[in-house]
Amino acid sequence: MKIVIAPDSFKESMTALEAAIAIEKGFSKIFPEAEYIKVPMADGGEGTVQSLVDATNGRLIEKSVTGPLGEPVKAVFGLLGDEKTAIIEMAEAAGLHLVRPNERNPLHSTTFGVGELILAAIDYGADHIIIGLGGSSTNDGGAGMAQALGANLLDKEGREIGFGGGALSALNRIDLTNLHPGLAKVKFTAACDVDNPLTGPNGASAIFGPQKGATEEMVAELDANLHHFAEIIKRDVNASVNGISGAGAAGGLGGGMIAFLSAELKSGIQIVIEESKLRDVLCHADLVITGEGKIDGQTVRGKTPIGVSKVAKESGIPVVAIAGTIGKDSGKVHDFGIDALFSIVPGAVTIEDAMENAKVYTEQLAEQIARLFKKNFSKNETL
Repeated sequence: MKIVIAPDSFKESMTALEAAIAIEKGFSKIFPEAEYIKVPMADGGEGTVQSLVDATNGRLIEKSVTGPLGEPVKAVFGLLGDEKTAIIEMAEAAGLHLVRPNERNPLHSTTFGVGELILAAIDYGADHIIIGLGGSSTNDGGAGMAQALGANLLDKEGREIGFGGGALSALNRIDLTNLHPGLAKVKFTAACDVDNPLTGPNGASAIFGPQKGATEEMVAELDANLHHFAEIIKRDVNASVNGISGAGAAGGLGGGMIAFLSAELKSGIQIVIEESKLRDVLCHADLVITGEGKIDGQTVRGKTPIGVSKVAKESGIPVVAIAGTIGKDSGKVHDFGIDALFSIVPGAVTIEDAMENAKVYTEQLAEQIARLFKKNFSKNETL
């Protein structure tokens, strides 16, 4: 038997690799001779760096970069096993979690640190850089990132504009003369699982601004500034970013990556599937086990379990999904290739208990699933 274990992380309780190890422990009690292949997964958001590093035997690299409010922060990026592909989560340098709730203000927060991480990855020899867009505190359209990479964003007096989405109103001209020459040798991919455009009622400011501290008046200002930024980009960089699906991701960083890095925007889970070589791993598998912290009706919109199940179903492999919580409309996942769905929680427990004992509960559930699978597997073998 060949069993592929490909879960996402269970937020705040298990990394994807830890979840996979727990599942293998439970299954191996019933199938000790089976071949187990663990493929830690993610969908472009939190945990993507760790998952791909684990899946490819890569390594983590820590750097001090400029945080969202201009202060230094420690950020980590991954260098995958090929030593040529780097994976960056933009939230490491510009995430909402780095800003205290009473200080959140996307008029001032910057993506400058994201650019610094890109330069660090280039210094380590990366020729393909994947950037996960999610969890941002910013709404600057990637202006800060561009400045870190050597672009000059100038006002009418020829001075560099400041940080944040609020400063974009002063932008008069973009000069790429000093852009880092190493960028031209690098392929950039943005891991993006939202399709919001840069501006408008469904744009970065209107949809995501409020959760970053923007008032109604600030949303209007930020949206107007991003529109202005897009117009200057079109004139000076010869790139059209307004109206492009996904350009509004991470406060418009998706648009900035298109403009300044010629990046391709792709589904996060599809990127992880490709980089982990999941299709190759699934060859001749008898069962796939996937999962994440919560599975509900939103899971079908590009989350890890659905991405994994779609690939498995290409070869007719049965798929079992496990979750910490099974939420509303979770039954939708069965229409997308997941054959059975289980919660690791054994009963009425506190959230603290569920988090603390997640590995134990996962192992216990995996053993029970294995017992059921063994009975059916043995029956089929007999037949």
